[in-house]
Amino acid sequence: MDTKTECVIAIVVTGMPGSGKSIFSDTAREMGFEVYVMGDVVRRELIRRGLPITRSNMAMVAVELRKIYGDDFVAKMTVNEVFSSRGDSGGCRYVVIDGSRSLKEIEVFRKSFSEVIIVGIHASPKTRFARLSSRGREGDPKSWEEFAARDSLELSLGLGGVIAMADIMIVNDGIDIQEFRRKAIEVLRSIARKDPGHG
Repeated sequence: MDTKTECVIAIVVTGMPGSGKSIFSDTAREMGFEVYVMGDVVRRELIRRGLPITRSNMAMVAVELRKIYGDDFVAKMTVNEVFSSRGDSGGCRYVVIDGSRSLKEIEVFRKSFSEVIIVGIHASPKTRFARLSSRGREGDPKSWEEFAARDSLELSLGLGGVIAMADIMIVNDGIDIQEFRRKAIEVLRSIARKDPGHG
């Protein structure tokens, strides 16, 4: 599949749980960027199997899909999704991909898209734990032990390597949500500024 014939610039957002990835993606969506959440591939698989969408089922199926189909399976499915929903703009498409967890996935994106820019979001474990335990989403850690176990699972999938390769790093620590959104807007505008038709 020669996908590089279409100009697609992928902004891959990465970070540990509770760092602020979904706020970054929501901000990008509000700015008119196409946003693809890699976890949606796993959610669709859970629906197909008739399993409830819980954090533990998501983690189990994510690991299972990678074992059966390879570490880059979710990335390949995400690439297919990007190219099956072609934009109608004449210039380059800017897409935000939320949730890459390994360098193998980044390789797939580099082979498929015209350019890949990794945006890492950093927050300290203490800050992330406070956010996750207070937001009340199903499956969020209730104890430090649960939180540490979830971090270990994410790192075992290769997330640390992706964060280490970030082209741009946003620190989301000791600031409120409005300030973080302002930082996200600044980063997204600076990336899209290369294309006068966008942003």
